[in-house]
Amino acid sequence: MTSFAPDSIVLNRKLPLWYQVSQSLRASILGRSPRDPLRLPTEEQLAEHYGVSVLTMRQALKELEDEGLISRHRRRGTFIEPDARRGAPVRLLGSVDAIVAQQSGMTTELLEQGSTPVTGELAEHFPDLAEVATYHRLRSDEETGEPTNHARNHVRPELAARIDVRDLVRWPMTKVLRDVVGADISRITDTVEARLADPETARLLQVPLLSPILHYTGVTYDAGGRALDVVVIQYRGDRFSFTVTLDAT
Repeated sequence: MTSFAPDSIVLNRKLPLWYQVSQSLRASILGRSPRDPLRLPTEEQLAEHYGVSVLTMRQALKELEDEGLISRHRRRGTFIEPDARRGAPVRLLGSVDAIVAQQSGMTTELLEQGSTPVTGELAEHFPDLAEVATYHRLRSDEETGEPTNHARNHVRPELAARIDVRDLVRWPMTKVLRDVVGADISRITDTVEARLADPETARLLQVPLLSPILHYTGVTYDAGGRALDVVVIQYRGDRFSFTVTLDAT
């Protein structure tokens, strides 16, 4: 039987090799043609293909097996599950409504609220303020109850004074600022990078310490270019992917 041929990647030594291999193989599996064979190459062949050890390859395959993308059969080999579904995507699209829709659909718990001095990276966005209001929330999948991300919003005090925290449990901050507070939102910038889970994130998201996460920073601006809200979100790396859609028109 012909085996499925995965794409090649250039590995980044700053991230766990098993994770990079699993995500590359995952993308190859989900992007395969219906005509492609379901059988994967052997562990040894895959390890040679990616330039990693068999132990690393085995860990990457276990990740995909736990996700339900592949099944492994003693003496028969490893096979792609034809009905395997994709994980939840985080889509970075071109409108505030799209961002509100993406942030919805999760159970939200407000962990804490208070104020934070404007220092470090926050000073870049709030140069005219000494402190900002801070809201820390944990979001979980509505169906499974599994924690998926935790977010810290840093909001201008004059806007925070008009926020009812009960709304933050029901709705995303973007919707609260726009539709409840009446903030004039002109644009939102998004930055995504790969990081390793620190102790707090590992505890909240129920993942191993130093496991890969997606670190998202979003800055909401008004028409005058003032930052209204700076949010930092830590997403579970094994549950989310990011898709950027560019309009060429």
